Amino acid sequence: MENNQGLTGIADRMARPGFGPDGAAQHRDPRLSRSRAAVLGTLRGQPEPTSLAALSSATGLHVNTVREHLEALLELDLIDRRQAPVSGRGRPAWLYFAVDDTDPSEYAGLAAALASVIKQTSRTPTEDAMRAGLTWGTELAGDRPEPPATTGIQARRAVVTLLDDLGFEPRADARVDRVRLTRCPLLEAARKYPDVVCAVHLGIVKGALQTYGTDPDRTSLTPFAEPGACSLRLLAKAPETDLP
Repeated sequence: MENNQGLTGIADRMARPGFGPDGAAQHRDPRLSRSRAAVLGTLRGQPEPTSLAALSSATGLHVNTVREHLEALLELDLIDRRQAPVSGRGRPAWLYFAVDDTDPSEYAGLAAALASVIKQTSRTPTEDAMRAGLTWGTELAGDRPEPPATTGIQARRAVVTLLDDLGFEPRADARVDRVRLTRCPLLEAARKYPDVVCAVHLGIVKGALQTYGTDPDRTSLTPFAEPGACSLRLLAKAPETDLP
């Protein structure tokens, strides 16, 4: 991978106090958007299985939006459902309930373990991590309901939305050329294996951009670039451009 696209010099930047993002927000599953996490949290607070209509009322979200979130949560095996008792005509309604209250830190622990394996067994850990991220980003972008991007800025905005849903809390400029990543859902793993974890994150961005129809080659990530954030450049002038 030519020049690692901004991933050089991480150790020196990490040594500067206060540089880099905060960790993941407490109890935030990095796979869930805020809205989806709110639906899951509402379900976990219910004393018994709950109907779609009741969840819509409890969350203030439209029924179709709640239904979409529930389908995603079912796919992640975070909830389950059963049919309500038969009452009158028509098909019984589904009742939903949470089945997994796993602490997100367990996912971070798994990520750290996988990063350790790549670091210890791969001859080119950064390149292998980038390839894994590309595959992941392509799948994440392909599974999302956003319409295909027709302009570069629309594609970049879609990627920023994806990063927000993953827990990075991005802060973009007007043209979405530069993005500050103010949180890292895998911060502890990134501190232990920065070349691996940060390469995965850069690969996710590049894979998503490519899926949205934009050339990802000018994308670079500078981990721990500034106080409180990593720096993502979606229109870097060269493959490797570290911010001061």
